[in-house]
Amino acid sequence: MRKYLIIIFTMIISNSLFAEKKLTLDEAVSIALQRNSNLIKTSNSIEINRSQVKSAYGDLLPDFGLTGRWGWSKYDDERNSQIIQGQEFQTGTVSNEFRTYSLSAGGGITLFNGLANYKRIGQTEDELDAAEYNLEKVKQDIVLNTIDLYYGVLKAKSLLKVREDNLEFNKKLFETIDERNRLGVIPIADVYTQQVQLGNAQLAVIQAENAYQNIVSNFLDFLALDVLEEYEFENPFGNIDDPDYDDLMNDFSDLGSMVQEALANRYDYKGQKAAVSGAEKGVGISYGGLFPILTGTYGFSTSVNKTSDLFDQRTWNLGLTLNLPIFSNWNTETQIQIAKVQEKNAYEDLSALERLIKIEVKQGYLNLAASKKALEVSNKNVKAAGENRRVNTERYNLGSGTILDVLQADKDYTDALNNKIESTYQFLIDYDDLKNRLGKLDYQKYE
Repeated sequence: MRKYLIIIFTMIISNSLFAEKKLTLDEAVSIALQRNSNLIKTSNSIEINRSQVKSAYGDLLPDFGLTGRWGWSKYDDERNSQIIQGQEFQTGTVSNEFRTYSLSAGGGITLFNGLANYKRIGQTEDELDAAEYNLEKVKQDIVLNTIDLYYGVLKAKSLLKVREDNLEFNKKLFETIDERNRLGVIPIADVYTQQVQLGNAQLAVIQAENAYQNIVSNFLDFLALDVLEEYEFENPFGNIDDPDYDDLMNDFSDLGSMVQEALANRYDYKGQKAAVSGAEKGVGISYGGLFPILTGTYGFSTSVNKTSDLFDQRTWNLGLTLNLPIFSNWNTETQIQIAKVQEKNAYEDLSALERLIKIEVKQGYLNLAASKKALEVSNKNVKAAGENRRVNTERYNLGSGTILDVLQADKDYTDALNNKIESTYQFLIDYDDLKNRLGKLDYQKYE
């Protein structure tokens, strides 16, 4: 009895250790948003922009520094005499030591530089906005890539199921043909023909299984998960035929409205507009070199020969410095020209991005519409091919058809199923791709 309990307990432990883990689409996207290397590095880079904004505000404040100094010197004169006012005096060896201690504190502030410091604040804030918008776009792209890869896994799994079902069909058909041959109803050639077809079906299952495992491994690597663990992937729709594809198409209106929607929602477009604003402020900063620069200084210092006398001797100072840039070797003009060119390029990038968005929206909508039509055709083909296989199988069983008719009908039906699976997942991918092109792909629900 004890032996059986140990065996049962061991089986329970083994099943728990090697049980498949369930991985939903939402979980996969959430993992990708946490572990994607590009997203992590982009998020880290934003800290630099935040520091630059803080530094720009800091330029409005006076700086402050503290300096301490200690010095030692020794004077030795080994001459025995010195000539003073034309007369020679006997002095002997002279030796003196000196120690100095000093402490100073102070700093300065820019009071006016053509308002360049204020414009620098606006420029760094625009750069921070652009970086944050870029981060949002990276998140949306990661969501789309994860969905694409997840659907690729589900598609490979569905294609494997088609091959497995086809293998079962050919096994049963082979058994029927073999039995009828034994009864002398059909020739041995049909047995050999179906035997070859059965072998091909088995090979197709092996290839589909291998393709599925490779796709799963690549997907797990994308998520930075252990590729040696087993996962069960759940279809977010429950069944491939569950989605209301006509209803999904209703999420999109005419092209003109979709383009305006994309321009209002796209984070990369918002980021480029922020970059344009920053470039405009850069021109203002460059013009600051033409204005006088007024700076103020303040300080306190003490310098003594003994530490006990520190702060007994004190010096306070305040000062104003006005710098008039009369000629700067054309450096200021060069900086102005560079800033203007950067502004023009930023506007050109914005215009090019707007054209690109229009193209992407149009192409995305056309791709989705084509996928919808392909899906409708593939659904009809599955029904027709399935009925054709049934009819040819019955005709063969009745002796009025040939084995070649059955095999061709089976091939057509299998191809129709594969095309339906391809069309279905292509439609779903194109649907999410168009949402991403419109800037409507939600990533926050996965965070």
